[in-house]
Amino acid sequence: MKKLFGTDGIRSKAGEFPLDEETLRVLGFALAEDLRQNGAESPSVITGRDTRASGQEIEAAVQSGLAAGGARAVSAGVITTPGVAFLTAEDGYDAGVVISASHNPFEDNGVKIFRPDGRKLRKESEEFIEKMIRDGREVPPSSYEFDDSGAGALQSRYLQHFSSDFGLLDLGGLNIVADCANGAASHLAPLLFRKFGADITTIAADPDGRNINLDCGSLHLEHLCLKVLETGADIGIAFDGDADRALFVDEQGAVVDGDATLWIMANSLIERETLVDNKVVATVMSNVGLEIALEKKGVELVRTDVGDKYVLDELLRSNASIGGEQSGHIIIPSRSLVGDGMQTALYVLDAMVSSGRKLSELTAGFETFPQVLVNVRVREKVPFEELVSASETASEIEEELSGSGRLLLRYSGTENLARVMIEGRDQAEIEELADRLADAIRNEIGID
Repeated sequence: MKKLFGTDGIRSKAGEFPLDEETLRVLGFALAEDLRQNGAESPSVITGRDTRASGQEIEAAVQSGLAAGGARAVSAGVITTPGVAFLTAEDGYDAGVVISASHNPFEDNGVKIFRPDGRKLRKESEEFIEKMIRDGREVPPSSYEFDDSGAGALQSRYLQHFSSDFGLLDLGGLNIVADCANGAASHLAPLLFRKFGADITTIAADPDGRNINLDCGSLHLEHLCLKVLETGADIGIAFDGDADRALFVDEQGAVVDGDATLWIMANSLIERETLVDNKVVATVMSNVGLEIALEKKGVELVRTDVGDKYVLDELLRSNASIGGEQSGHIIIPSRSLVGDGMQTALYVLDAMVSSGRKLSELTAGFETFPQVLVNVRVREKVPFEELVSASETASEIEEELSGSGRLLLRYSGTENLARVMIEGRDQAEIEELADRLADAIRNEIGID
């Protein structure tokens, strides 16, 4: 059996292994046992789900396994991923479980497990659960019955904590369009923004179990762009299915991605003298324009592998104030170890209100550089440093780009492909450079 846990928990087609009822009961049972072995005498777990049709059935199966393992399970109902993470820490649960496949279509689903501090499950715990599933562990019957009647109160407490963090924020007079992706933020985001006084127009906030992320949300911003222009709104905010990320549209209908959001938030922290060690964490996929813009401010951009897990690891290692991805997944460790799209939105809105500037004005100084990506099909994934011609060509290109561009050379994780990505100021120039390096790789290990 292949490894079940990826960087973002377990994901698969709902109803199929490992998201079938029997396997999910084993998962819940194994989690209860793992918590007990790690010091929880009477484990307690909070669960929640997004709006997928399969969500409640999967949540109930996990809770059934937890109950069979002697754990107490409480449901927060339909709630965002960061909402479950917050309640796990705030109420002292031994773990939090989210049933969601984030930005994936409704046919997919997944299971994410959080520790009490908001971090994802330890590798050893994942391996313990996977072994129980692999061994076909039998789960004893239980008298469990699913009940999420207390979910409303839990969701209210999650929303209430934003008042403590942003107590002085007044959004009166701001017009916001929120695209809720027909997901977990559909009923929560409008309540939150209205609480701070904003005028809200919502789109994609009518989930039916099958329309989550369907031509809406953070992966499909075209409808939000049009709605912002149509209504004359000050800002558009787009969430994904579980609302752990947010992207924005300015008053002119232009997209503000995660890189631009990091730029806005970093500047706000600089102005308040709270950006620790003048560092911002991002992944290797963040545009070189962010790196150059921050450098002009005396701020170092620290890069990690792709994935919020790696961003968080570096934030905790370096004690940096903020990090994130182009996707809009932003982490502020002093607030939460989990990306929270609604929290990110409040930070951006706070920057607008406190500065008196429009969103388009807050992005000034950040320029997204042109990018080109060339894939080369290869016979085998030879380390690039062992390819004489390719490594020499790459060194030459990096020297040519020094200070005004960036080369990222890597292999695909799933295919025999070498990926050449170059960013620079001139589209024609970077295309020529990318083709030159691609040819060098092709001549050494390429497939005709």
